[in-house]
Parts: sequence; structure tokens; C-alpha cells
Amino acid sequence: MVDGPVLAGKPKDETDNDQAVDSVFSLTVNLPREPYKIQIMVSSQEQMQDVRQSVVEFPGTFQYSCFHLEHNGERINDYIELSEVSGLSSGSELTLIEDPYTEKEARLHVVRIRELIGAAGNRTDTLHGISAGLSLYDAVATSQHRNPSVLTDGQSTTGETVDAHAMSNYDFEALGSSTTLLPPVQPPPPKTIKSLSLSHWNPPPHYLRQKGHLLYLQVTTNEGEQHHITSHITGFYVNKSANSKFDPFPKAAPKNHAAHSLLSLISSLSPSFVSSFTQLQEYNNQKDPLATFQLTNTIPSNPWLVAPSTSPLYAHHSDMTRTQENYLMSGQEHVELLRDWNEEFQSTRELPRETVQERLFRERLTSKLFADFNECAARGALLVARGEVAPLNPTEDRDAQIFLYNNVFFSYGVDGVGTFAAEGGDEAARVATGKDVKGVKAVNDLDVQGLFTPGTVVVDYLGKRLVGQSIVPGIFKQRDPGENQIDYGGVEGKDVVAEHEDFVPVFEKLSRSLRVKKHPVWDKEGNRHDLEGSVETKGLLGTDGRKYVLDLYRITPLDIAWLEKHWVERSDEVEVTAGERGHGRYPHRMAVLRPELVESFWKAKLRAWVNEELDRRRQARKAKGEVETNGTTTSGSGVVTAGATTNGENVNGKDEGAAVNQNSERSELEQERIDISDFHFALNPDVFCGQVPQTDAEKVEWAQDEKDVRAACDHLWSTVIPEIIRDLKEGDVGFPMDGESLSRLMHKRGVNIRYLGRIAALAEAQGQRVESVRVLAIQEMISRGFKHVANRYLRYLPAPFAAECVAHLLNCLLGAGLNAHPTVEIDETLRSMYPEADLGFEKVNPEVLKHDIEFQVRQRYRYDLDTEWTSKIRHVQLLREIALKLGLQLEAKEYHFLEKPTTATDSEGIISNGVVKNATSNGHSTAAKKKKRSGSPTSSIASGLSRPPTTFTAEDIMNIVPIVKDATPKSALAEEALEGGRISIMQNQKEIGQELLLESLSLHEQIYGILHPEVARVYNQLSLLYYQLEEKNAAVELARKAVIVSERTIGIDSAETVLNYLNLGLFEHANGNTKPALAYIKHALELWKVVYGPGHPDSITTINNAAVMLQHIKEFHESRLWFEASLTVCEKTYGRQSIHTATLLFQLAQALALDNDSKGAVNRMRECYNIFLNELGAKDRNTKEAETWLEQLTQNAVSIAKHAKDVQARKLRRVNLTPHVTLAMRPHPQVGQSSADATKGANGGDPRSSIGLDSRSIDELMKFIEGDTSKATPKKRPGRTNPKRRGGGSIGGS
Repeated sequence: MVDGPVLAGKPKDETDNDQAVDSVFSLTVNLPREPYKIQIMVSSQEQMQDVRQSVVEFPGTFQYSCFHLEHNGERINDYIELSEVSGLSSGSELTLIEDPYTEKEARLHVVRIRELIGAAGNRTDTLHGISAGLSLYDAVATSQHRNPSVLTDGQSTTGETVDAHAMSNYDFEALGSSTTLLPPVQPPPPKTIKSLSLSHWNPPPHYLRQKGHLLYLQVTTNEGEQHHITSHITGFYVNKSANSKFDPFPKAAPKNHAAHSLLSLISSLSPSFVSSFTQLQEYNNQKDPLATFQLTNTIPSNPWLVAPSTSPLYAHHSDMTRTQENYLMSGQEHVELLRDWNEEFQSTRELPRETVQERLFRERLTSKLFADFNECAARGALLVARGEVAPLNPTEDRDAQIFLYNNVFFSYGVDGVGTFAAEGGDEAARVATGKDVKGVKAVNDLDVQGLFTPGTVVVDYLGKRLVGQSIVPGIFKQRDPGENQIDYGGVEGKDVVAEHEDFVPVFEKLSRSLRVKKHPVWDKEGNRHDLEGSVETKGLLGTDGRKYVLDLYRITPLDIAWLEKHWVERSDEVEVTAGERGHGRYPHRMAVLRPELVESFWKAKLRAWVNEELDRRRQARKAKGEVETNGTTTSGSGVVTAGATTNGENVNGKDEGAAVNQNSERSELEQERIDISDFHFALNPDVFCGQVPQTDAEKVEWAQDEKDVRAACDHLWSTVIPEIIRDLKEGDVGFPMDGESLSRLMHKRGVNIRYLGRIAALAEAQGQRVESVRVLAIQEMISRGFKHVANRYLRYLPAPFAAECVAHLLNCLLGAGLNAHPTVEIDETLRSMYPEADLGFEKVNPEVLKHDIEFQVRQRYRYDLDTEWTSKIRHVQLLREIALKLGLQLEAKEYHFLEKPTTATDSEGIISNGVVKNATSNGHSTAAKKKKRSGSPTSSIASGLSRPPTTFTAEDIMNIVPIVKDATPKSALAEEALEGGRISIMQNQKEIGQELLLESLSLHEQIYGILHPEVARVYNQLSLLYYQLEEKNAAVELARKAVIVSERTIGIDSAETVLNYLNLGLFEHANGNTKPALAYIKHALELWKVVYGPGHPDSITTINNAAVMLQHIKEFHESRLWFEASLTVCEKTYGRQSIHTATLLFQLAQALALDNDSKGAVNRMRECYNIFLNELGAKDRNTKEAETWLEQLTQNAVSIAKHAKDVQARKLRRVNLTPHVTLAMRPHPQVGQSSADATKGANGGDPRSSIGLDSRSIDELMKFIEGDTSKATPKKRPGRTNPKRRGGGSIGGS
């Protein structure tokens, strides 16, 4: 049990005193109706409103929503903690008292009951796309209970439960299936009522409002009876109104039905309601609760492939109340939608943060507030982009127009007023907005007291970039003559610089954390101003007295090495080199270093300083002739041990959390302490930005600042980027699977996306080992180049033409192999409605688009694509990357990319070279759908003649969703607990470590809500930690949650989701559930085929793990096939003579022996022995073990050949060569994560485990075939329960 945040080393008497801070106990709640009493588990940390929510969600108390709770006859405030309620303890009783309704309570009650009884129907959300927040986990988990095999004639089996595993007849050569991303069609849910809506008699007239009338409803039961209901302050009752008569007063007995809850009233009106409602609850309970909960703290992910519009998944039902929901949610005046965002943000930031509980409340409120603002701003940006919001300055140029919607201020992310004219114009402005939102996020994460930021969101939609911000009070204020509009930093570019002493302390704190140096700048008069931040970063003293920081797009220095090579000022006097002319000038001058790079460079400088200090001390001691001894260890701020960490980060190692490699000559100084407070290093962000030092001293200082920035750029070019390729080549980190994971890996190391070309070039130079990185880098450059081209055509294009534009551009890129001359068909009536629309995309052909993409790649990434690159692209993977970057949702159907004849043996739904053949979606034939469309007037408006087929049509673009970039900060409190747990476990303090891990999990869930990307990541991290701690049940439960939450918030086919499925499969197998594990592994592999395609380097581990699992369930022949498939990928990646290949040959030889192929086993073991002999030498233990196995297998093969007819003798000899499985099962590292970190603690320190050989002797493996698997079944440990979860929900199982 976790008794609050327990800190390592805290005395026991102090922790005992803290028991009241967080204890878990049960309460009894007395109810006015059946079941009259319920018991709930609560934590003393929780507020009374959390208890209310527990009551509302409890199955027996669904009907209650408007009530309060009393203890000993006294009403309890909803917003106080349970620990503050006098006399409340375990076993105490609370009483539920029903409250009178207000109009708001009545409206929300109706909304809740509609959703609860399944009457809400489907919604078409303007922000959330089709199937937003989809999870496939339930379908994957249940697939293991069905026969996965398919008959040879293409007909599926009956689907009855059989004892089979998911890998039966698995086809390694089959390409990705579009149906992998689609949920199965489910039977419709039971219908409880026909309709529940607002009556057309709404709203109540004034004289009835005075009598307590709130709403009028209309209910049609399953029996076909229609009832008009009055919502009154006392509850709900059936009135005497009809469709043509208004009489909202109660009916006479015996029809005078009334109840405080609408649910209870409907139960009394419809005889079939109770049974159908029970069936509905059973139907809903078939799914995991995490898959059905509504997302409230994050925008759900949108799949890029969705089922066709004719699918039962998206059946559009009649529902009158759908149009009434805005009224039900926000009231008649819509005043509840109008929030003062800025005041909410800043007042939340000013909340106290002294105690853990204060920090928890503050961060929880902050997370919810940012989520609400992000969603509101994204919805407003969509309306602005579609022209639904009138500008505040309609006479200005379109790019300079500004908008106000729901108290959010919007502007276009372009250079509408010429601010960035010298930096690259619109390109520079677009980049600046993206950098600004990241800068705001960095400041929010630092949480500097007394410094405030506006809420900021960037939305990319239909080629437009919109910036939404909360309104800073005073930003539009007209200042008096002589006063500056800005109080600190550059006012009008760099010509006027303002200083304000009140900003110095807060900017100093900010700059220290960002490694920004205090430096001078000069205005146009040559006057010096000493600023704590960049001249571009502005401070504004709001009319509310708060200090705001604005324009955070340049908090780090320019990447001057890049700009000097690739940016040329517009001047006829500047000579452009031939190479530069070929690549074109880089689009903008906003190329800055990433904060991660600055931090990496700071650590490198600190390491060098520490080493120099150690050398200096060593030399001083030698000079004095003193005997070197270990110094006394002291503690204190700013003091570190040589090779220790500061702020939780390694200062003497290459990677965070890695062990420090110290020189042997310094071993005697291991415990010596060095005071790093004497170390000072920061970068000047304003160098190379036109500043002109005036005095010689200033020039010297400026020259040194420039030298430091150049050194940082060189560190990026010469050290960081090559290290990425080296780490990938050596297998030290997980390989990226797609463009997103590659970008994340680069950003984590501090590498900008503009270096994709260098990544590709370095990968190409390293050969086949990192070929996948080269392929991904080129694919990412092409998809980003296409995005820029598409945005150019979409930017000013009216929204009704967007689908035609996107489909045509996709045809030119991906469909040119099917139709080299695609054309666009646009409804002439629609064209005539927009006579001024620029439909330039019609003139694009494959050759033009190819040239445009090549130019974008050369210009932005300095990389020359192969002349035949269009013939080498992977169609499905490139289509996925483009769809994710543009927010496209495409119909999952057959897409023919090449002219390739199909045969009758083509499998259903298989994407062949990017072609989906005979695809069916949810029981609907897409071929039939296309046939239906071909005869529809929308498919061909003006021509009855058949035209050449194209890969995409406008109807295939089902939807376009916005891409949202926000500035939501991470929770420092939850991260501290997580890091503390990790450190405690590393220090072998397992009990304290596990308590802190549970505390971190609880904090993450409380602050972010359960459905959030950060919670998915902490579930994954904790599952790995519990797996290493042999807490298998807890690892499985957390991995399952990680899968569902990552599917719904990050993406059903994201790299993180794939890795979560792989780890879930591994943990299930370790827990003794091999067949479910195989189902998860299979789904991950199917996703992998869509995301990357076959042959990914990390798939070697996955395929090998599956082979081990198949051996565990004695599927020896299947296991052999999987080992062979793993060997094929390994040979292609590492080469035939690598140690990795030898390791797999070792395992394959054992698998062949198990499959009675003694000759093949000898041959494979001989190959393994030869490789080990050549690579490791004859004395290496792996070579010796391979030699021993080779002798055994050879002798056995000879014996079998001589006595082939003697079955009994062969049987006895078979026992002598029975190997057990063998490649060490290990979890997948996340992209960019060290493999050692992922497997730490899992292999017991055996050096052979690192290359996968079995660490046991042959004698220990002899019993496996005989069926003695007692040692193979892992010992189940009791699962740990999480006391923070109400109801005693188990993390680790029972």
C-alpha cells in the first residue's frame, strides 16, 4: 500500500505521521431507493466530487446526477478533501440527498441519460474525425478464441472456438492488409427506446418558468407509445401535452408517472425498458472499459484508413436531438462556452505549490485547462479556415486578417505585415509560429514563478496554418506617445529595444534554465542594452499587472553553419556557387538549434570541465608529492562526484542513465567531489543576427560568443548526427519504424529535420546494416516535400475543391504507374460558384509533381533523389506518411498503384506493391461500391464516356482533420515520482521503488486522466519495470492498458502502439499465456507490414520471440519456419558472416533437430560454428558450445541414418539431442531507447544472453520433448493492487 509520496531515506516515524495524507478505506452510501446502500473504496487524498463521480458511475446508481452527500446530517462541500471531513473514516456512512434541479442540471441530466441508454446515436464532430479514438484491442484479444485459419478456396471457417494458435499457416510473404486497421463489424446494440428528444414546446413560457418548469421532453418507447414529459425542479413527470396541444401539467392518476430521475421515469413508462437496458449494459461490458471511456483531456487520434461510408460501423441514423445537443450542453444563451481563457491560465499558474497536495491540484487543473483550450482553439481554427468567422479587420489583406472566436485570438501563420521579409517571408513566418508554440511549451515546463505565457495552439488545416492564442490583457492597448508597446526586448524589430527592471529577475531564471547568456544588444542609435534573453523574445506588462513573455520562436541561437552554407542574402553582389544554385537557396533564415542540442552541448562542455578539473588536481598533487587519497564525501547543492549526475542527468556519460566510463588513472578519485557552481557556460542567441558591437571589449566578447555558437553547430554536425547512425548500426538503440518515430529520435538527440538529407547520406555510407534508416529518411523527405507542394495548392483553395485537389496530387505521385496522365473532373456548377478560385492543381501532372518534390527535397534537406526514385517508392507506406501529415482519412478499399493483372488466387484485402486486391470492408464489397458509384451523377458530371482509371477519386478522401500542435506542459510532480522509483530500483531499494512507481502511476492518472498519451507511456515504462521485477501479472495488466490508451490517443498503427503490442505479447508469454501472446504478436506484425513493410531490423527479435513461443507449446515445425524467417531478415540486415546470424543459426539448428531434420540441423550448426570461429576465435565460450552441439548433432545424425528402421532406438537417441529454446526473450526497446535499458534485469547478467545463446547445458535440456515443462512455466507472483483506484481495481490481477 502506498501511504503518500514516500521519499527514499525518509525516517519511518515521519512516514507514519503521513499516514493520514493518503489512506484507502471503504465508505457506505445510503440511497433513497434500491439498492438503498452501496460501498465504495476511496482515498483520503480524493475530493468529495470524486466520491460523487463514483456514485454516478456505479451500476446500481446510474440514475442519480443531481444530489449532495451528507455525513452525520451535515452537508459536505464537493471541493474539500475527504481527510478534511470531521469524523470520516473506514466504515463511515454517507447519505445521498436528492437536490432540486436547475435548468443546467436538467439539461446535463438529459444528455447523460441519452448516452447511458444508448439513445444518443452517432455524432458528426467538426474536430474529431471518423472513428476518432478507435481501439482494436478487443478485436485482437477475442480473435485468439476463433479459428484463425482460412480455407484454400478463400472461404472462412465457421469461427467456432478451437484449440489453435494465431500463427497457424502464417504467410510471411503476404503484404499488409488494409483490414488490419479496421474494427470488425459488431451486431447493433440493443435498443432501449425509440427516441428521446426535446419537445417542440420548448422553452417554457415565463409564467411556467416561475412555477419551476425547466424543459419539455418527448419520449417514444419501444412499444410505440409517445409521452410528453416536463422537467421540473422537483424531477420529471408525464404531462398532458400532445403534438398539437400544450398542457405541461401532470396527468391524472393512474397515469401520473413521476420520478426524480429521468431514467426511473422511463423505466416505469416502458415495460421492456428494464430488460433491454440490462442487455445494453451486458453488450457494453463486452468491451474493455478503457476502449469506451470518453476522452476528455486530449484530442483523440484519427486513423488514416477508415471503413467506407456504407459500412454498418458508420450507419447514419435519424436523431432529432443531435441538432439540439449544443443547446443541451451550453444553454439558450451559450454563455457557458465563453471563458476568459487568459485569466483561467494565469490564475491557475498562481495557485499555491508548496505541498504535494497543492501541486497535485494545481497540475491537475492545469492539464484539464490546457485540454479544454486546445480543443476550443482547434474548433475555432477550423471555422476560420473554412471562412465561417468574420475577420476583425476585413479591409486588410487576406493574410493579415485577424479573428476572434470563443475568446481565442486567431491569425494566419504567414508574413501578413512584412515582419519576416528579410528572414524568408511566409516560409519564415510559418516556421516561427511552430517554434513559438514549442518555446511556450518549454517555458510552461520550466514553470518560472512570476512569468506568464498566453495559451497558444498552432493548427494546420487545408494548407493553412492558424495560430490561436488567449488574449493577453493590454496587448492591444494604445500607449501614450513616447511609450513602447513592449516593455522588454525588441519593440520594432531590432531598431528600438526596451528595458524594464521588473522583467530582469524572471527572465534571468528563464535564461539560466535554457542556457541563454546575458548579453548586450544595440538599437538603431547604437545604444547598448543588456538583455537576459533574445532580442526577439519580448516581455509585456499586462494591464492585470502580470509579466508576460511573448514571441518565443528564437530561444536558441541560429544554426549558423547551416545558414552560411545554404542561405544566401538577396543581393546581386553575392556570388552563388554552382552547387548552391543547383539546390536553391534554403527557404528561410529561421534555422535555429534545438534546445536538446544546446543541452547536449552544455553537458559536453561540463564533462570537459570536470575532466580538466580532475587533471588539474591530479597534477597538483603529483607536483606536491602528496599521497593521493579519497576525499571526504560531502553533500550540498552544486557539488557533484566525478562521473556522477546532476539534476538526474549524466554529466560524464554519453547517454542519460548510462554508466559512467572512467579512466583507470582516475579510479582513485572516484569519490572526489567537484563543485560545479564554478562552471558557467551559456550561448548568446543574438549572434549572427545583425548586431554591431561598439567597443573593442564588446567586439572581443561578441567574437567569443560567435565561436561558442559555431562550436555548438560543429558538435551537431560532427558528433551528434554521426552518433545516431553509429548507435543504430551497433544496435544500441531501437530502430525507427516510420517518419514519426525517426523524427522523434532525431529531436530527442537535438537534430533538426532539415538534417534528414545528412542522415540519409550517412546511412547510405554505412551499408546494409542501416539501410532501413536510409529508406525511412528518403521516404520522410518525399512525404514532407509532397506536403509543402500540396499546401501551396490548398492554401487559397475553397474547401469544396480540397478532396479533388488531394486526390489528383496523390494520383500524380502514387498512381502514375496505373495512369500516367491523370485528369481532374470538377463539377462545372461548383466551378461556376467560385469564379475567382485558383484551380492550378488541375495543371499538375506526374512529371511536374516529381520535379516539384525533387526541388523541395534539394532545397530543404540538401539531398538529391535518385532519378528513378518514383519507381522505388513503397506506395502504402508513403501514402500513410502523407495522410498523417495532411490529416487525410482515406477509405479502406482497393487502391491499384500499378498496371498489374490480378489473378483469382489473390487474397482478400491484401496490399500488393501498394495494391489492395479484392478488398472487402466490414462485409461490403468495395468492387460493388465502385460499380454503384460509376453510374452515379457525382462520379462523372459532364461526360458519359469512360475515362482511364485512376488510383484515387475525390470520394476516397472521406475526411480531412486538423493537425494540432499545443503547448501543454508535462507534470513535474508525476515525473519526479517516476524518476525516484527508477533510481530506487537501480539502487536495489525495491520496496521503496515500487511504492514510488505506484505513486507515480496514481499521479499520472489523476493529473492527466487515464486516456492520455503521457499515461500510455508511463503504463509502458512501468510494465517494463514490473517485468524486470518478476511482477508478471502487474506487467501484463499495465501493458494491456498501454496498448489501449496508445491506440486511442497516439494511433492504432503508431510505432508506440506496435511496440506496446509486442511487449504485451512477451509479458503474456512470460505469465504462461502463450496463445494470447501469439495473437498480440501477430497483430503487431500485421501492423508492421502496413507501417514499414517487411524486413525491418527490429522484426528479427519479434519473429524470434514468436518462434520461441511456438516451441514452448510444442509447435516444432511452425517454430522452425519462424526461425528461418528470422534468419532471412538477419542475413539481409547484418550479413551472412555476422555474430547475429551465427546466433540465429544456433537456434535454427536446435529447431531443425526438434523437427526431426537432423541433416539440416548439422549443416546449420556447422555454419554457426564456422562464423563463431572466424569472428570470436576458438577459445570463445560461444565457439566451444557450438562445437559441442555440432559433435552431438553429427553423432546423432549418423546414428539415425544407420538405424532408420529401428523406431525405438531412434526415439531414445532423439532424447539425447533435445534442445530447449534458446534466443533470450527480451522486450522491445522504444525507438531511440538503449537495448540495455530495455533488457536490464531480464537476463540475470549472463554474458551469453546478450547474443541470445542458451545459458544451460545440454543435459539440462534433455527433458523438454518428454513433456517436462515444469520449469518452463514461470512462477506466478501475487499481483500488486493499486490502492489509488476506487473499487480496489487490480493492477496486477488476482
